[in-house]
Amino acid sequence: MTSIEDLVLASSNEGKLLEFQGLLAPYGLRLRSQRELGIEAPAEPHPSFLENALTKARAASRRTGGAALADDSGICVDLLNDQPGVLSARWAELHGGPHQDDANNKLVNQQLNGRSSSAYFICVLVLLRWPDDPVPLVAEGRWHGRWLSEARGEAGFGYDPHFLPDGQLLTAAEMPMAHKNSMSHRALAINRLIKQMLDLGLIATHESAGN
Repeated sequence: MTSIEDLVLASSNEGKLLEFQGLLAPYGLRLRSQRELGIEAPAEPHPSFLENALTKARAASRRTGGAALADDSGICVDLLNDQPGVLSARWAELHGGPHQDDANNKLVNQQLNGRSSSAYFICVLVLLRWPDDPVPLVAEGRWHGRWLSEARGEAGFGYDPHFLPDGQLLTAAEMPMAHKNSMSHRALAINRLIKQMLDLGLIATHESAGN
């Protein structure tokens, strides 16, 4: 297969862009956000993370004609039947509240009636080599833990203050960023995607990239 050198990230989130850039840079891959290229984000009407990620990747790839990477991510709470799920970012807004992280967290707590619950963050990545790529690469990462009714920590964002990863003493919002990024759902997914890309020769190894 032909190697990939340029890749558009189907997201305007600067935090995601910086995280993915850092992970992909050693492989000689140049990553740019869709905002930089003037690409508008498509609607995400689907019930699954995979469908939404594929929709975003397809839209970005069609605008550029080249390779595109998209992710869809959120939190799934066991006692809420895996909700908020794909609606995580707009959970409170969809229930008549403001589009705010604090409102999302407060609503989940209300729906749980103050209970703790097993939960997990999930990230699904889709990579298209060209707009009509018939075999997209797909990688998934799940970060398991528990929902805590009491928020802890000032770092992170979204639902991080209420998420205690399995085997950890610190919530996702109490962890140093480097520690969080080494084990998060997004880190798991991108590392699995990188392995697939290396196996297919779409990117070079560390050694080759340095030559």
